[in-house]
Amino acid sequence: MGEVGKAMGLLISGSLVYYHCAFRNASILSLFSDVIIVLLCSLAILGLLFRQLNISVPVDPLEWQISQDTANGIVAWLANTIGATESVLRVAATGHDKRLFFKVVICLYILSALGRLISGVTVAYAGLCLFCLYMVAENSQSFSACIRRRRNGSPAEQDNM
Repeated sequence: MGEVGKAMGLLISGSLVYYHCAFRNASILSLFSDVIIVLLCSLAILGLLFRQLNISVPVDPLEWQISQDTANGIVAWLANTIGATESVLRVAATGHDKRLFFKVVICLYILSALGRLISGVTVAYAGLCLFCLYMVAENSQSFSACIRRRRNGSPAEQDNM
């Protein structure tokens, strides 16, 4: 059920970003500034409260860092995504693959039309909602597959839930 929790957290965070950017007509920079101000004020108030109550809270900056493998994985994923996009656009631009060319043109035309009809924040929020639904559906399929395996008499030790 960890994937469902991630999906719900993403959906709630995305909803707050959507509200801030779409309905309040504020920028992403304004959103980040507001979040940092709220976090800074909250930490300052908690620090003052803990100091008044003589509670010591050890803060280890190493706990806030990500591992080198995680950082390398993030950069590799980003590089692969950009590289794949660039490769598809290069092949489409040469005109050798007419089918790919028309797929790219149609996709770009649809995105252009969507951009004229609705704001980019709305499109991003709709994409986030679809991604969260996909995560929940994928998790429910694996969950139902585990239930089916248990009903068919598979050993419980083989299931990793």
